[in-house]
Amino acid sequence: MKIENPNPIEWQFSERASQLQSSFIREILKITQRPDIISFAGGLPSPATFPVEEMKAAFDKVLSNNGKVALQYGPTDGYAPLREWVANSLSTPDCTIAPEQVLMTSGSQQALDLLGKVLIDEGSRVLVETPSYLGALQAFSVYRPEFKSVATDEHGLVPSSIAPVAEGARLLYALPNFQNPTGRSLSVERRVELVETCARLGLPLIEDDPYGSLSYNGEPFPKMLNMNPDGVIYMGSFSKVLTPGIRLGYVVAPLPLVRRLELAKQAADLHTAQLTQMVVHEVIKDGFLERHIPNIRTLYGNQCQVMLDSMAEHFPKAVTWTKPEGGMFIWVTLPKQIDAMQLLDQAIAAKVAFVPGAPFYANEPETNTLRLSFVTVSPERIREGVAILGKLIAAQL
Repeated sequence: MKIENPNPIEWQFSERASQLQSSFIREILKITQRPDIISFAGGLPSPATFPVEEMKAAFDKVLSNNGKVALQYGPTDGYAPLREWVANSLSTPDCTIAPEQVLMTSGSQQALDLLGKVLIDEGSRVLVETPSYLGALQAFSVYRPEFKSVATDEHGLVPSSIAPVAEGARLLYALPNFQNPTGRSLSVERRVELVETCARLGLPLIEDDPYGSLSYNGEPFPKMLNMNPDGVIYMGSFSKVLTPGIRLGYVVAPLPLVRRLELAKQAADLHTAQLTQMVVHEVIKDGFLERHIPNIRTLYGNQCQVMLDSMAEHFPKAVTWTKPEGGMFIWVTLPKQIDAMQLLDQAIAAKVAFVPGAPFYANEPETNTLRLSFVTVSPERIREGVAILGKLIAAQL
């Protein structure tokens, strides 16, 4: 029975809800679903890399052999064999990571939210790169921190710039490998200096590493986690090396912190889906990633080179850009007088899309920057789209 003429509810949202903002990137993606748009906007891995047949076989095997366990509730910290696999993959001869330090999450985005929930109070100081990953800024913003930007240059984060802004800071968030959005990577020397600086200051360091396996030459950088496992919080994900649709990530932290994160996750979703964890473990347990990731590196490296060559041909000389050695992104700096947000409107009208750089800044956005992603676009479309962007930029000089 339906109630007649109910009084309309005047919704009273929490103050926290007022902090929630839509991701600018995901709003752009609504536009770029049109097949006529050449989209350099998404941070999406290429569907050509998804191991559909392997995932299909693993689902069938898990459900056939252990379906009742896979379809049941699971432990909050995650499927034990998968946590052990993660721990073993991150251990080195000098640094053993225990499975108890691993918490499986519903994508690494949940790990960011849990870290914010456990480590940040309103007004807490949080240090971030300039620019930084938009998803992290979104996740942390809900908890109302005071963002302090750490200086960067063409080689990434500058460790010597941390101390002047570190007083009272709860954490430093960094992406050292093929950073989103810039594609830059920290040198080994800077990694050591960064870890030593944070250790000296008693500052927790978050090492977010979704792209570390995607080095085009196959040579991985050393993980900062292994340099100081008591002070570094490591985040990883299966989204870029397997598939994002399974929403499976993990966070590795010292035991006192990981227990707090587990309690926060327990309150949020009880546990990450047991079925997908078991399927992923079935796929990767016998060395599949060692065979699969080189194919991703080759594909992305080739497409990156096509974009770099096209930019060198079509972009005006006043434009500069990064030259990544891995990952999925190129960062472009335009002449100061060009606003990338206005350029985006013109580009979409010309059926090309990208992400303006301003949303990636916690403070003092640089409006003459933009991010390009090349991994989901064919070489022919990359050349076509870059040529269009080059003409639009040149018209504003």
